[in-house]
Amino acid sequence: MDRASAGLAVLPETAAVLAVRRAVRAWLAETGAPRPVAVALSGGADSLALTAAAVVEAPRVHALIVDHGLQADSTEVAARAERAALRLGCATARVLPVRVGRSGGLEAAAREARYGALRSAATEVAEASDSAELPVLLGHTLDDQAETVLLGLARGSGGRSIHGMRAHDPPWGRPLLGVRRDQTRQLCADLDQPVYDDPHNFAPDFVRSRLRGEVLPLLEQVLGGGVAAALARTADQLRDDDDLLDGLAADALTVARVGGDLDVAMLAAQPPALRRRVIRAWLLDGGARALTAKHLHGVDDLVVRWRGQGGVAVGGGAPGFRLVASRRRGRLTLERSTDGFGPDRAQDTEAMRETD
Repeated sequence: MDRASAGLAVLPETAAVLAVRRAVRAWLAETGAPRPVAVALSGGADSLALTAAAVVEAPRVHALIVDHGLQADSTEVAARAERAALRLGCATARVLPVRVGRSGGLEAAAREARYGALRSAATEVAEASDSAELPVLLGHTLDDQAETVLLGLARGSGGRSIHGMRAHDPPWGRPLLGVRRDQTRQLCADLDQPVYDDPHNFAPDFVRSRLRGEVLPLLEQVLGGGVAAALARTADQLRDDDDLLDGLAADALTVARVGGDLDVAMLAAQPPALRRRVIRAWLLDGGARALTAKHLHGVDDLVVRWRGQGGVAVGGGAPGFRLVASRRRGRLTLERSTDGFGPDRAQDTEAMRETD
């Protein structure tokens, strides 16, 4: 079934429609020739606007609708989104029921379940059509980017935590990071398309909801407007810096590696920003997870503030074990430990004082 017979063949040329279409067209051009895509559709204004534009700009669009089962009417909401996808002209529309756990909080658990379902479904669609990996387009807007930067700033984990979301982070695509939320809502109004407003987006129990409804409007009022756009520009600039530093760190990591260890002298000669990135990449390669600034500074101290201290436990490993970074004989080593502190500290410290 082609687009013309499946749904809307032509969208009205309103300002909102043109803004969203241009954003999708630019993303497709920047990531390669226009190709089939999947769109994560919730039934909200952002994802509906993205779907409508993608149907016109991409050769083929598959709608993926995640039903989190967190509201009593979630099944009907998903069904309405499925019908809207087909009316807009999607080639296929598929509802993905998921079970949301509670690990890490409701928001984090729902996000984990959602992204897992989307990734699996996109892979299945790609395999069924005998095509390469299918990009999954997400309806994140400039406003979402600003909220993400503020959340990262509150964590205080350095530039990486406030560089926001990437427009292209395979398999995820975010064409609307330069589009405002009021534009997506206006597009839906221009199409006379009903919009579902998730009550979780307005619940005061969720930090992002309060950022959206209270903090950002107050910042806009106090600072005279333009705050969301300024936060998004800051994220763009920081991502460029991060990309450059990550490339340099990858080269430095190759030089500093000695088997699975790192040469301390080579690390110590690097500038702090680069050295900590090398350490981060090395830890992640070794299986570390959920690294924090405290972890990185602790391991960095083994290099430049060496006083014979014991190892630094980092997140990762396996059940019953923790990963511990230690310094021995001029090298950083990463080992599994049953107690989270590495080898016996007193004995280990004496050995390191004698041999380092």
